[in-house]
Amino acid sequence: MKKVIVGIVVVSMMFVTQVFAAGEAQKNTGCGLGALAMKDSKFSETLIGQLVMTFLNGISGNGTFGITTGTSECKAPTKVVENERLKEFAVANVDNLAKDIAMGQGESLETLAELMSIPAESRGATYAKLQSNFSNIFTSENIEAADVVDNIIAIITG
Repeated sequence: MKKVIVGIVVVSMMFVTQVFAAGEAQKNTGCGLGALAMKDSKFSETLIGQLVMTFLNGISGNGTFGITTGTSECKAPTKVVENERLKEFAVANVDNLAKDIAMGQGESLETLAELMSIPAESRGATYAKLQSNFSNIFTSENIEAADVVDNIIAIITG
């Protein structure tokens, strides 16, 4: 009797109509092979469809590649997430950065812009934006360089 009930539940779940709005399935399952394979499937919004998508995304291991490149139904990141050279520079030059940001110009600010790939034509406006947000970047006297970098990125991309 229990097997029959479980079977009925499983079969009925396969025919569940769309529970989520369009595109919501991928929010649950992530991106990768499963999202790519089932993106146009009528079952992609059902529980079984989402389980299959999750399984395929997990076993294929291509999510990292997809996120990095913006493929496999993944959205490429728009913010700087990891830049070791930028972090190293900030650690070594946090005091100089503070001075240059306060002035709105300087060598360490130019290096920062270079490391962040800010186009030359946008640098003046970026320097002014950082200068006007100095107190939001350097929130305390003992702020860590990593926090300074995070604050700078938030201001530039925000």
